[in-house]
Amino acid sequence: MTKFAILLAGAALLAGCQTNPTPPPMPPVAVDPNNPLFAPGFMAAAASGGQFEIQSSQLALQMSQNAAVRNFANMMIADHSRLNQALAAAATSAGLTPPAPVLMPAEQAMLDQLRATPPGPAFDLAYKNAQISGHQQALQLMQNYAASGDVPALRNAAAQAVPVVQMHLQQAQMLPVEPAAAPLPPMTPGQRGERG
Repeated sequence: MTKFAILLAGAALLAGCQTNPTPPPMPPVAVDPNNPLFAPGFMAAAASGGQFEIQSSQLALQMSQNAAVRNFANMMIADHSRLNQALAAAATSAGLTPPAPVLMPAEQAMLDQLRATPPGPAFDLAYKNAQISGHQQALQLMQNYAASGDVPALRNAAAQAVPVVQMHLQQAQMLPVEPAAAPLPPMTPGQRGERG
């Protein structure tokens, strides 16, 4: 009986030694740094869009004499400075490093195009159109990230930015600017001196 007990104890010990090894850890999921639903892509796009709003509005203060355009530009500088700070604070609270305020190629191209526009009504119209386009993109970015983003603190900041960006878009669409003067068609010899 004692031999049987020893064999049983030995078998139990051997069975304990043959436990399945723990599986290796799963590799981390690769995050696409350009995908705006992941924090790196969202933060880069949001920072670039905010910088475009600020820099294009600073340019408007230099190039426009239209009081409505100048008032809108001052509001853009103040509001987007606050939005950029709120997004940076949300990133920091989530343990992320906010990106440097750098323009991405698309925003840099729009800013360069605005800089090349002559002052006056042509600039005002170009600025208005750039603000509408920029705010449409920003609104889509914020709404999408607020709904499906990967970092809760940034989702919350994006959700809080949505009504501000919506209001900016509506105001940009209603911004009163004079249409850029279209060149007059050349007159034909028969039109000179005619009265209508």
